[in-house]
Amino acid sequence: MRFLSWSTTHTGAVRTHNEDRFVDRPALGLWAVADGAGGHDAGEVASGMIADALETIPTSLGAGALLSEIRTRIGRTHEALCAEARSRGPSTVIASTIVVLIATGTHFACLWAGDSRAYLLRDGVMQQISRDHSLVQELVDSGAILPEDAEKHPRANIITRAVGGGTEPFELDKVSGALQPGDRFLLCSDGLCKTLSDAALAALLAGNHATSLTDPMIAAALDRRVNDNVTAVVIEAVST
Repeated sequence: MRFLSWSTTHTGAVRTHNEDRFVDRPALGLWAVADGAGGHDAGEVASGMIADALETIPTSLGAGALLSEIRTRIGRTHEALCAEARSRGPSTVIASTIVVLIATGTHFACLWAGDSRAYLLRDGVMQQISRDHSLVQELVDSGAILPEDAEKHPRANIITRAVGGGTEPFELDKVSGALQPGDRFLLCSDGLCKTLSDAALAALLAGNHATSLTDPMIAAALDRRVNDNVTAVVIEAVST
């Protein structure tokens, strides 16, 4: 396989600065979206540290070594953010969500913490392959609320895991699988998936990539007056 990718980020229609960061490294088979945790101190610092750590991974690593290096670097970033937060005072949190896609050869792996998401479009059907670390997801899982009520829940912005979030031991969830030619992945911050419906996202993800697959997604979110930063990274697997 070879990989095509597109990436776009925007402050959004309401916010004054952007706490999202993305990584787009098709030559390495590595992509990521980090979203500085809203309402906390220095979210842009947290997402920036994650992106910087992933941007400097050497290109010579094989699949297993790459996966290990990503876990190690994000783990170290988590520890550094927790230490910095402690130095600023007991109520300080400096945190970020993260979703990462690795694609090498004929397989992929997705790692994440928080509610930035990963989707896979295959044979015209889109599915979410990550699972939110959030309070409303826990409520849905327990049967306390219906899935369709999650996005409008008054505590929908509360995440239960993040890089720098203070949870010990810190852990990234992971899913993996085989790649098929034509597979398209979407990594996004919650500003996108909480503004556009799954049907809208699927239609945009299936679009023509003559120019960009991510610019139309961001434009659609801005048309709906997205009230958060918004970031999208799309990856397509192409048979060589």
